[in-house]
Amino acid sequence: MQMQHLPSVVALLASCWTFCDAAGDWCYQSQFTCERQCNAPEKWNHANGACAGKSQSPINIVTRKTLKDERLTPVEFANYQQIFRGTIKNNGHSVQVGVPHLSTISGGGLPSTYKAVQFHLHWGNNGGPGSEHTIDGEQYPMELHIVHMKHRYNDLVTALADPEGVAVLGFFYEMSNSANRKYDPIISALRSIKTTNANTSLPPTSLAQLIPPEHNLTSFYRYKGSLTTPGCTEAVVWTLFENPIPLSFEQLRAFSELKFHDGKAMVGTFRPVQPLNGRRVFRSGSAVVSVSSRLLMAGLAMALGLSRLN
Repeated sequence: MQMQHLPSVVALLASCWTFCDAAGDWCYQSQFTCERQCNAPEKWNHANGACAGKSQSPINIVTRKTLKDERLTPVEFANYQQIFRGTIKNNGHSVQVGVPHLSTISGGGLPSTYKAVQFHLHWGNNGGPGSEHTIDGEQYPMELHIVHMKHRYNDLVTALADPEGVAVLGFFYEMSNSANRKYDPIISALRSIKTTNANTSLPPTSLAQLIPPEHNLTSFYRYKGSLTTPGCTEAVVWTLFENPIPLSFEQLRAFSELKFHDGKAMVGTFRPVQPLNGRRVFRSGSAVVSVSSRLLMAGLAMALGLSRLN
């Protein structure tokens, strides 16, 4: 009897996929259902043709294939300590904070000076894998993107018309046994922006308090890529820092309490990694070329367990 029903089930699933494929907007894989009509990541090119480009982001960085570049000296941060009062918003895909165009980055092999525009985050489900970029296949719980544009531009639309008009600094997060008190203002604000388009004022904060100290930011990777959401414009100089930011499980879980516009939990807000298509990924002199420490520890734990069994 079950075999007799199989064709009808297949037909139903096929019609479901056809129905959903007709949608014009985009969504993350976690949002995709037949009721939720949207283009999941593998069909983002239906929402914007640029998403099928050859220099898309994010990517998996295979550290042993990166090229050491002596020009990748430490990034110079200016006015990152500047205190500002930003507005944090649930924009339906992430949380985003606009920042005054006072903080800048230069040096570090960057082709120009860039000024900060906004920052946003990508995360998984209750502290599970959720970063967009991966290192040697390892996906971290969350990823911070601080978006900058060339100092001579006044808006991101104009900057994105320049092949190197935007520079994004990416930071990974790792789970910690204790809370990161520097993130208290953001974690507290999340309670007020659970629904799409909700926003609230952040207490006085700075970009510097969100990221590791400058002396811990000498190890990073660099490549040319794109925005990681539609329109996927290929105008981004990416810098991904090796040292992660610690957050407790409770702090990471707080992001999963936000809601998409349909009321579903805002989880899995990351685009899958994209093909490298021959692009080169560079590393600063102090960046590590190895398997990740987390994978190494997992291997050691497995070996220890096997030795005990023997």
